[in-house]
Amino acid sequence: MTIDHRLLDLLVCPLCKGPLQPHRDDAGQLTELQCPADRLGFPIRDGIPIMLENEARNLDPAADAAG
Repeated sequence: MTIDHRLLDLLVCPLCKGPLQPHRDDAGQLTELQCPADRLGFPIRDGIPIMLENEARNLDPAADAAG
């Protein structure tokens, strides 16, 4: 299932309201929307962006090692 590119243009980070960058896997499938300001990646499951803070992945490898 794919996401309409117009929807991607409307979505913003739920925390800082900043723009999100699409992230694709090696096969070209959209896997998450990343917020560069907050260093969070919001997953996309079955074509639906999960825009919840507690579902977001930390993109900062140093924070993952410390926590």
